[in-house]
Amino acid sequence: MIYLKTDEEIELIRLSNQLVGRTLGEVAKAIKPGVTTLELDKIAETYIRDNKGVPGFLDYQGFPNTLCTSVNDNVVHGIPNDDPLKEGDVVSVDCGVLLNGFYGDCAYTFEIGEVNFDIKKLLKTTKEALYKGIEAARHGNRIGDIGYAIQNHCESHGYSVVREMVGHGIGKSLHEAPEVPNYGRRGYGTKLQQGMVIAIEPMINLGKKEIVIGDDNWTVQTADKGVSAHYEHTVAVGKSEADILSSFKFVEEVLTLQS
Repeated sequence: MIYLKTDEEIELIRLSNQLVGRTLGEVAKAIKPGVTTLELDKIAETYIRDNKGVPGFLDYQGFPNTLCTSVNDNVVHGIPNDDPLKEGDVVSVDCGVLLNGFYGDCAYTFEIGEVNFDIKKLLKTTKEALYKGIEAARHGNRIGDIGYAIQNHCESHGYSVVREMVGHGIGKSLHEAPEVPNYGRRGYGTKLQQGMVIAIEPMINLGKKEIVIGDDNWTVQTADKGVSAHYEHTVAVGKSEADILSSFKFVEEVLTLQS
């Protein structure tokens, strides 16, 4: 069942997502070589609770933390730990918030210090693909149009698209129908309607598309140990264009000041 949201509900989902964006901005202030992902997790949980939110991932289906922190060959669902981040690492930080009865969900892949050019290019392409997917998220299009836009952009640059992990609807539940794959055929799949709210989240690998699940039964890793990138926005499907409810603004303001 796909739940169409009212304008009022979309505004509440926007508030949840803006808190996610500001939380990722706090993470951006602290992220650097030598910092642990567990330290970042504590920063995020404190900030969310201080702003009257509840961490959306903590205890969700047993997940033990506020953030998913996926380093290098980890694709998604990495569990924060005490290993210090190193120069040249990349880390996807995925954050969810429950506020006023609605969820927000957003992810950003951070560079730690100076990163290899090939990996920088992967991150740039993945982020571009996210926005190409968002451009296709409008009333009358189909889910396959979003996946096609992402897949076409990434594969044309020589990267591979993870098949098993997908985007999703979001609202009063963190994961709602429909699923939003990052691959697909134009004109196929569920028809997009105004009022649908979906999380679009390309997960793109430098090497092959195959994945494995780590020993913790959570962390999704590339089978070939190649680096993976992950960006995510929550958007409302609009009549003529998607309305991006989440924000990278707070992250990118911090990164601009640091550069």
